[in-house]
Amino acid sequence: MGTTKQHHSTSSRRRPRGVTLIEACTVLAITSVVVGTTVPGMQGLIETRRLNGAAALLATDIQYVRTEAVTRNRALRLSVHPSGDGSCYVIHTGAAAQCVCSDGGPALCSGGAEEIKTVHLRAADKVALQANVGSVVFDPLHGTSSPTGTLRLIAGSGHEIRHVINVMGRVRSCTPLGAVAGYPAC
Repeated sequence: MGTTKQHHSTSSRRRPRGVTLIEACTVLAITSVVVGTTVPGMQGLIETRRLNGAAALLATDIQYVRTEAVTRNRALRLSVHPSGDGSCYVIHTGAAAQCVCSDGGPALCSGGAEEIKTVHLRAADKVALQANVGSVVFDPLHGTSSPTGTLRLIAGSGHEIRHVINVMGRVRSCTPLGAVAGYPAC
């Protein structure tokens, strides 16, 4: 008997592994559409978070300077200044003009004034600080403030949070037309 050889047909093709160019382009197009629709919403969310963070920090610092004035039994100030890269505020001793913001570092103080805390709000963060007063002094005896003032934190979109400091040194926070969630309308 002879041996019979069986030949396997190589005609059955293997299915190629991987993705075709058309499939890759389809996934890329769908991903581009999804990302393009979510990025503006994410930017708005990031801006709101930055605004809320800056507002919370400023409100806390206003209460801090009031408490610290009473604790130290010394008049303290919160002064607002524009800076080369945005705006800043300084908590300090001395007269209003004795401490000014420096670019990115601690405040520069003269005439015996002492810087306690400096906070910079950089233009890149798209949150600016404006005030209708240059400086507010907190009395150590009663914890009162003079003059009263409104400090406005303004986002790049125009949304803002206001901190209104009354004569008792207390802060009331609000937002014009209820534009920022979590704050009452001014």
